[in-house]
Amino acid sequence: MKKRHILFGLCITLALASCEDAIRDITGGTTPTPNPNPQPVAEVIPADINTDGFDFFEKMQGHWVGSNRVIADDYAWFAWDYRAISKSHIHGIHEGGSLGNLLTSFFVTNYKGKRTIMGRNGGLLSGIYRTSYFVLDKVEDRNSEGKYYRFVDAIGNKNIMSFELRFKNDSLYFNSYTSNLGSRIPTRHMTFKGKKMHMELAQAAASATNYPQNAIDDGLDFADGFKAENLYVKQGEKNATSATFLAQQANNDVYELAPQSGDPYQITDHPRLGTLTVNLTRNNQITDTNLLVYLSRDPLTDNNGYLTSNTDAFDTLLHFPNLENKEDTFLFTYLHPGEYYLTVIADKNGDGAPNQGDILSISKKITVAPLENKTENVTNIDVQN
Repeated sequence: MKKRHILFGLCITLALASCEDAIRDITGGTTPTPNPNPQPVAEVIPADINTDGFDFFEKMQGHWVGSNRVIADDYAWFAWDYRAISKSHIHGIHEGGSLGNLLTSFFVTNYKGKRTIMGRNGGLLSGIYRTSYFVLDKVEDRNSEGKYYRFVDAIGNKNIMSFELRFKNDSLYFNSYTSNLGSRIPTRHMTFKGKKMHMELAQAAASATNYPQNAIDDGLDFADGFKAENLYVKQGEKNATSATFLAQQANNDVYELAPQSGDPYQITDHPRLGTLTVNLTRNNQITDTNLLVYLSRDPLTDNNGYLTSNTDAFDTLLHFPNLENKEDTFLFTYLHPGEYYLTVIADKNGDGAPNQGDILSISKKITVAPLENKTENVTNIDVQN
């Protein structure tokens, strides 16, 4: 069954692409157009969710399946798995494989005298760790077009970075904008359009956490703002223009990089989320082949390892990293507890999707408990499709 499952490189929304001296390019690798008339930083005025906006948490949960446009490239299939991890915190991540990952979570907080929502966006890419904090500043009821929410950089406002989400019935429209930390006029970087599916996953998480509630988790109250000494400051400037935390080293180790960055909320602070280490045995047929390591709600193969004829099963994909560097192990981080099917596809035809001609493992059902660090060994990547 051929479906286009996009790789991480297309979806570095507000994320990192390269490092040049002390400046990191968060445009996704595009050459920035200098802003000839840089605007002064506008004051961030958070929206008060005690008045309107708390319903965002109810709307955001779900498995969002749709399409993505990043800069000028269109990708026919992409998905986000958003589930509650506490009574007032919802989390989603894209594990990209060799290149890294990208996450965005949303939580209740206090900021600048308001009870509001923040978004925590970032990831780990080629040894560079970044987290940026956004605050809800606009909520609009657009009648037949649904409800609209905008999040802006918590320090630099929309002139630095922003993203907007509009919910209409069971549809999500998600745009992001970036300026290379103020080096140019912000432009649209990503547009995701998706439908809410497989709600039983999010409903189980909500039930387990009593989500959503207008309450603040430990470590997520930003009534006093951010520690200035930990914020990333662009080369040649004295003060931070973005609520961004950065660190860099040779290897992609989130547990080492997070403390170095000064990020006020790190991977070890998250409730419920676990990890999954997948150890892979490569036979002579797949020694140098890219491996797609998939986690899905439904099995992608039959009991003999042949791709399922149920095309709907491919829309249950929750994580879909691509290993491009001959890796024989992969670590899923920030993983929601629950049941998954683990399937490994040796991408023999190089199209980035499961298809005829690929070599597969038999889909295996696994269970990840809250906060568990689980390990699975896959030794049977040997079924020729």
